[in-house]
Amino acid sequence: MPLFEYKVLPAPTRGRKAPGVKTPEGRFALGLEETLNQMARDGWTYLRSDILPSEERQGLTSSHTVYRSVLVFQREIRLSAPADEVETTEPLRAEPLTETLPPPDPTS
Repeated sequence: MPLFEYKVLPAPTRGRKAPGVKTPEGRFALGLEETLNQMARDGWTYLRSDILPSEERQGLTSSHTVYRSVLVFQREIRLSAPADEVETTEPLRAEPLTETLPPPDPTS
């Protein structure tokens, strides 16, 4: 059963300017597309987007809830190296002792 690791990024909130992209929707889509493509180049697979509540302080004593959009990515964790990457080594052999030790001194 494969194991996965996950990465969560804040979703882009502003578009990116580019030649030929004139509308706010197009700029926003371009920013999102660039984020998704960069993560894919780094080996991450897009899983989903979520809107999650975030409790934030406001002033000294109060707090309020802000909803954040996030992008969730996953990639498989490789626990063992493939067979072509595994180093093969000769098993170690025990060598017999060639020197003899003197008998223990009973007086010490």
